[in-house]
Amino acid sequence: MIQALVKELILRKNELQNEIIETIYFGGGTPSLLTIAELRLLIDTIHQNYKVVDNPEITLEANPDDLLEKQIHNLTNTRINRLSIGIQSFFDDDLKAMNRAHNSKEAKKCLSAAIGSFDNITIDLIYGIPTMTNKRWKENLQIVFDFGVNHISSYALTVEPKTALANFIKKGKYPPIDEDKSLKHFNILVEETEKQGFVHYEISNFGKTDYFSKHNTSYWQGKSYLGIGPSAHSFNGKHRSWNVSNNIMYIKAIQTDILPQEVEELSINDRYNEAIMTGLRTIWGISLTTIKQNFGTIFKDHLLRRSEKFIDQGLLEIVTSSDFDSNRNCIEKLKITKKGKFLVDGIASDLFMV
Repeated sequence: MIQALVKELILRKNELQNEIIETIYFGGGTPSLLTIAELRLLIDTIHQNYKVVDNPEITLEANPDDLLEKQIHNLTNTRINRLSIGIQSFFDDDLKAMNRAHNSKEAKKCLSAAIGSFDNITIDLIYGIPTMTNKRWKENLQIVFDFGVNHISSYALTVEPKTALANFIKKGKYPPIDEDKSLKHFNILVEETEKQGFVHYEISNFGKTDYFSKHNTSYWQGKSYLGIGPSAHSFNGKHRSWNVSNNIMYIKAIQTDILPQEVEELSINDRYNEAIMTGLRTIWGISLTTIKQNFGTIFKDHLLRRSEKFIDQGLLEIVTSSDFDSNRNCIEKLKITKKGKFLVDGIASDLFMV
């Protein structure tokens, strides 16, 4: 598999020949199981075949049970400079309900060791767990604050079909998801992180100044990205591609110099809808000037027309930014309001061009 990943990187090096790599992200599955030598090989291959900035943000996703103190120490001897740790909760009954492999003690031990070795750390937390009280959710957040973590990614609990949690709920062994509870937890999250100096720069992401995720920000701003490995997705502004998900099929194809991928050409509607979905979720909002430049007056007028009811409800707002267009006119941006944040995905879908 490692050799296949290396070969795919080499086979696809011309796809980003005019781009400079600013971020590298080891995610999906459990990349923390890779050895230090394997991580170095992949990072070195990127540097040898692509144009890379002097100090790229290089993130490794990891689960607490995989990130032992020795492993953390070894990672400091690589170019990896950011850790993304899937804590989810610091309470054992929450972790059991989500079928997580680690426990609360391991989560805290892992985070303590990571903080001592890495400055740039983000952790994942889940809210809206039916059995989690507001008090416990605040305790979860306070533990994060006490550790001095500078970035949090937090998501509402969702129930996927055919999972253990879905089966427990179906059999009445676990309470169903409560949207009102999720909303209360979300509001607590926004309020408590703001008190601690975090910036709510994307609906699910909160970071201190200088600790925003450069990798994810690039995605939200519509920049090109290259995904390597089984199931990995790539995007170049006009086309999206994805690799076959089967490991054996992936390896066999790469060994014969074939890229096992499907390619989809995005329509102008697809690209507009994606710009709306990603832009509205961020503090930067959607530039009306950019919408007009990239998609035309028809799309801008459609956006303004569909936005009217949400503006009247106080869920969206049009603000004048300090940025200027080519004619030195101030750029107007469409942004989600504090009241509308929890509803952003539904609002965005209503602004789509269908």
